[in-house]
Amino acid sequence: MSTEEDYDYQRVYTGSEVNVSYLDEILNKEGIATRIRNDFESGLRGGFGGGLPGQVMLFVDKPHYDMARKIARTTFPEYFKDGE
Repeated sequence: MSTEEDYDYQRVYTGSEVNVSYLDEILNKEGIATRIRNDFESGLRGGFGGGLPGQVMLFVDKPHYDMARKIARTTFPEYFKDGE
């Protein structure tokens, strides 16, 4: 089974759909390619369970990971632990 990471994308943030959409918009304005993955929604559409309701993952292409992580930490500092 393949994951988003297999395609040169790395997870930068997990949170509500609203937060992920907002961060996605910011990253796109910075020219950073993104992928959004909602396992719960995908499971519902596929007819089986999966993922947690309200938990959406945002992935970025690996060359932009550090910049995207910095933007995510600045945008939602309350969701990041010190040193993370």
